Amino acid sequence: MDLRAHDRRGGAGAGEARVLTPDERDVPTGAAALAKGLYLLDVIGEAPAPPRFRDLQAATGLPKGTLARMLNTLLTFRLIRHEESDNTYRLGHRLFELAHRVWESFDLRGAGAPALDRLAEETRETAALCAIDNGEVLYIDQRSRGGPYGFRIEIGRRAPLHCTAGGKALLAFVQPHEQRALVDRLKLERFTETTITEEEALAADLALSRARGYAVSQEEHVAGVASVAAPIFDHTGRAVAAIGVFGPSSRLTRERLHTTGRDLMAAARQISGNVGATQMNISPAPRSARPVDPNVQCVLPWGAHLAEGPYWSAGEQRLYWVDILAPSVNRFDPATGNNEEVTLPRLVSAVLGRRGGGLVVLTQEGLEAFDFASGRLTPLADPEADIPDNRFNDGKCDRQGRLWAGTMRLDASRASGSLYAIAPDFSWQRQESGLTVANGLDWSPDGRSFYFVDSAHGCIYAYDFDARAGTLANRRIFTEVAGRPDGLAVDAEGFVWCAIWDGWCLHRYAPDGRLDREVWLPVPRPTSLAFGGPDLKTLFITTARIRLPSRVLAEAPFSGGLFTLPVDVPGLAAAEFGG
Repeated sequence: MDLRAHDRRGGAGAGEARVLTPDERDVPTGAAALAKGLYLLDVIGEAPAPPRFRDLQAATGLPKGTLARMLNTLLTFRLIRHEESDNTYRLGHRLFELAHRVWESFDLRGAGAPALDRLAEETRETAALCAIDNGEVLYIDQRSRGGPYGFRIEIGRRAPLHCTAGGKALLAFVQPHEQRALVDRLKLERFTETTITEEEALAADLALSRARGYAVSQEEHVAGVASVAAPIFDHTGRAVAAIGVFGPSSRLTRERLHTTGRDLMAAARQISGNVGATQMNISPAPRSARPVDPNVQCVLPWGAHLAEGPYWSAGEQRLYWVDILAPSVNRFDPATGNNEEVTLPRLVSAVLGRRGGGLVVLTQEGLEAFDFASGRLTPLADPEADIPDNRFNDGKCDRQGRLWAGTMRLDASRASGSLYAIAPDFSWQRQESGLTVANGLDWSPDGRSFYFVDSAHGCIYAYDFDARAGTLANRRIFTEVAGRPDGLAVDAEGFVWCAIWDGWCLHRYAPDGRLDREVWLPVPRPTSLAFGGPDLKTLFITTARIRLPSRVLAEAPFSGGLFTLPVDVPGLAAAEFGG
């Protein structure tokens, strides 16, 4: 174990990442012993895995006796602890106690000032910090560059929670019981025609904000004024404040609000020093030097936030797909290029056909029947009705008519998701648990193998599948992916196609897990795949633009569009839900 592998100086050699030794620091005279102790604490804290005594001796070069005395001193002050079960050293609980003291005296205005200055200059609008105080938004600092036609916010001004971007960003990220208590105290007063005044609609909007990572208000509080805000977290993961940008809706268009939302998320993380954990990275990997496959074509430059769940209807010769964060269900006609969109009142993650006709969708409220013509939703089953922080993600049907679907936390911050099999009679069974980002799934042509992705783990799993019983066994790693695997689809030869989120590409894997082919795309975030067309030899590819910075969008302007790739080997016909 090489513990000298974390260099926080940046510049040349930063990739080797190692802790600076006392000799490399400007240590005052007479403080050498203290410096060595702090250095040792640093080494333990930056270790990739809890170190043993011999690891620390190898990393620091300290004599055995000196190292033992220093460790015992750190143990006495509870700055480290010794784990007897594996004879390792870890950071102690005293550090958490001290961290609480740091946050108690944390100067939010001082920490946020550089970010406010930068955001105001870059957007030429008003940037502000706010927090919840006595059930309202309290603005605690601001910078304005909006000019005479901008929107100014006075420090100390108060505003409602339910219709301001800052208020909604803070409401969205509190615990469910806290959110319920705050909403119960709110008077959902109407300020403009677009103000949300129904609790159910507000809950859906807050869930949408949590999934995106930021909240928007489009003239909900003040007519003609739009805003976007992202939460600032403390060391415990609690949202303590929000940072937002405010201005005329004529300048802060819908597109600009969402682009600015990504910058606010980055600024919020810089302020808090908490990198957090989320379903989607803020910055994608750099674009490969490999050329884009010339056969890849953008057939619908739609600009979706998070396009997902493509389903080919052989009967209609149409592709259904969803934009999770619009939220909407779409129907695309490849013959004409026409796309029809139906906006839904809550998050939707997948759309599938029914054997008896019609459609079903997966929403944050479970499995629901869906009528495309009217947009009507009818609840059918909700395996996680008691977990408000979760939502469904990808879903697909087996050839016996069961619907298989995974869930995940709205912000992907915990491994709280599960994989369910929903039978045609709407009963369900939990097949897996402890998932972070439940994603792509499909079956081998003979139906004996089931493939499934938890994107957070960077691999595709394979299971033995019992078609009659509808059960899984013998989970194993099918292949490890250099990147984040997302949606997948299996072709008629049993090869597994997978979209690589932030990878600018698709992968095709042989049945033995070997990488068979890479297809390079003009966008960084492909999300899912479906075979379609009269002969099932057209691979439809959904993509996302959520949280992409403006520089990446300039390089990849068709992000959020629908793409196609002609293939030689056809796919398998999509199975339908038997219920």
